[in-house]
Amino acid sequence: MQIKRNHAIWIGAFYIIAAASSIVAVLLYQPVLGADWYLAVVSGTGQQVLFGVLNDLLLVVSAVGTAVMFFPYLRKTNEHLALFHLGFRFMEAVVIMLGLVGILGLYTLSGAYAAGLLTQASDLAATGIAFQSLHRWTFLIGPNLMLGINTTIYSYLLFKSRLVPRPLAVFGMITAVMVFAAGILDFFGIIAPDSAAKGLIALPVGLYEISLAITLIYQGLKRKANQES
Repeated sequence: MQIKRNHAIWIGAFYIIAAASSIVAVLLYQPVLGADWYLAVVSGTGQQVLFGVLNDLLLVVSAVGTAVMFFPYLRKTNEHLALFHLGFRFMEAVVIMLGLVGILGLYTLSGAYAAGLLTQASDLAATGIAFQSLHRWTFLIGPNLMLGINTTIYSYLLFKSRLVPRPLAVFGMITAVMVFAAGILDFFGIIAPDSAAKGLIALPVGLYEISLAITLIYQGLKRKANQES
């Protein structure tokens, strides 16, 4: 069984877009994730935050895109697991979208502060913490715990189907366990969400997705070249 060359290229491109957009979004969100989040609009970084939201929307589209494009091939190995992956990937996307509500809430409050509608610290503190917490918990549940489960499922199906080299699929299952473990450790407060320890544990899953993307794009382009020769 092989993935059609154009499908392989699309899946690979979706993985690269997802990885890039998720990193960019985290970097652009910094003005509203610190203690002085309410100054984001005043300091002129409000548009930066909105661009971060657009990147997360791109992440949602590309994440769902990988699941939809993979499904016709994964179902041939195990339809129930393939359906579970497809549905759970959609749930992961929904959780990410909920996190965007927190970011947009912070942006809106920052705009209200800039307009002079909110001047008392008491007007900002509790609501700001609530919105920041919403983003933090959805980020933990979606791109950590759910990502670990999803990556385990599709990597196992890739291993069984031999759609990609088996060592790569095994690496994927290992990194899936690692990112899930990082989420659990963060969940119970054993490691900090922005700590180097969590980054080191969770980073390999990103390397796996990029490696998978390159493999799929190469296989697709290689078959295209063979067909044209």
